[in-house]
Amino acid sequence: MPGWLNQILYLVSAVLFIIGLKRLGSPATARQGNAISGVGMLIAILVTLVDHTVVSYGVIAAGMVVGTALGLWQAYAVKMTAMPQMVALLNGFGGGASMVVGAAEFYRVFESGANIPTPTGVVMQLSLIIGAVTLTGSLVAFAKLQELMSGKPITFPAQNASNLLVFLATLALAGWQVSTEVPLILPFYGVCVMGLVLGVLLVIPIGGADMPVVISLLNSYSGIAAGMTGFVINNEVLIIAGALVGSSGIILSRIMCKAMNRSLANVLFGAFGATAGATGATSSAGLTVKSIAPEDFAVQLAYARKVIIVPGYGMAVAQAQHQVRELADLIEKRGGVVKYAIHPVAGRMPGHMNVLLAEANIPYDRLYAMDDINSEFDDADACLVIGANDVVNPAARHDKGSPIFGMPIINADHAKMTVVMKRSMAAGFAGIENELFYAPRTWMLFGDAKQSLQKLITEVKQA
Repeated sequence: MPGWLNQILYLVSAVLFIIGLKRLGSPATARQGNAISGVGMLIAILVTLVDHTVVSYGVIAAGMVVGTALGLWQAYAVKMTAMPQMVALLNGFGGGASMVVGAAEFYRVFESGANIPTPTGVVMQLSLIIGAVTLTGSLVAFAKLQELMSGKPITFPAQNASNLLVFLATLALAGWQVSTEVPLILPFYGVCVMGLVLGVLLVIPIGGADMPVVISLLNSYSGIAAGMTGFVINNEVLIIAGALVGSSGIILSRIMCKAMNRSLANVLFGAFGATAGATGATSSAGLTVKSIAPEDFAVQLAYARKVIIVPGYGMAVAQAQHQVRELADLIEKRGGVVKYAIHPVAGRMPGHMNVLLAEANIPYDRLYAMDDINSEFDDADACLVIGANDVVNPAARHDKGSPIFGMPIINADHAKMTVVMKRSMAAGFAGIENELFYAPRTWMLFGDAKQSLQKLITEVKQA
């Protein structure tokens, strides 16, 4: 293929990536954006296969068949409630692929006995380090989300200092390799091992409440690693795609940190939620909660004119999104209006609640961002909080002793009546009491969210 045609097709592929990414910004065009990006990737793959014969086409075909089969199996077998775990794994695979490509290029040069130019050496080391960190960090995130290990922050004395030492040691080994220009096997192995260890150390102190930021950041890492790998193997489209993923992931991480009124450094190194049972300046001593029976709340819902539902991680755990849709349909048939308030960091990945509600075929125009719907709670006849905790805690507004002070929250306490679905009075990931549970217009509906919703559905039908 002529070089000029190769460059034009790569440019077309990059443009499709950008258009696809833009279309992913809205639920109405997200599916189209995904398809456009897929076409761009197909073009990039075909051009690469025609222009660069790295290994035999038989090996490439075998890899594509295995990868396609695994992708299809995941798409059909993985439940929507397990999507955060799947995203974490995919981030890890991306980082691992960059690490493997960087390692393969190092071995190729090492066996040939040639020197590595300094610019190439720098990006090669970055590809190895960032890819390794992304791989093991994503695996730890997966294990936390899958409950294979504790979702709470795992800490030990002088943790941040230890992480810094590992990071500096990794940079020192990388610098040693770059400064020699001659491929050395010892620092190469050292960089790989230390990078893998660093990925584990960076993610274990991060709790489940911060997983949306972590997954977004790891996604950014995978893009940056891919971009570095593109420089190593001189592949323009890989550089562009990596830059797009890396920058968008950083921007999304920044948006979510702002939504929690916390810095990225605090998320990564603050071990948020490690002190279980912390209460801040406000205590629940002497306060009592009011519980409500499904049949009593069903009467209120049956005649409510406006209902706002606030989904949280508890809804995902109970897999109750379909019951949410069924209950909303019943309310709307009786003349009520149902809207959904989505906090930016609800769930365990960016857009977690949106994905679950979309699976239940809830129209995307009924889903409202926190800032767009907070002013409507004063007019809501009822607010139903399903498994959300810290994102509806009024202490964030006034309790300066609370770890979530200053975090923007959903105004669930402003509704005329608020019912919170929870299994127990256990604290959320912040480890603090939720003032909402003791508010004068709040009632608790204890039990599994899915079962409680099913009871509400039955009672509303009979109301």
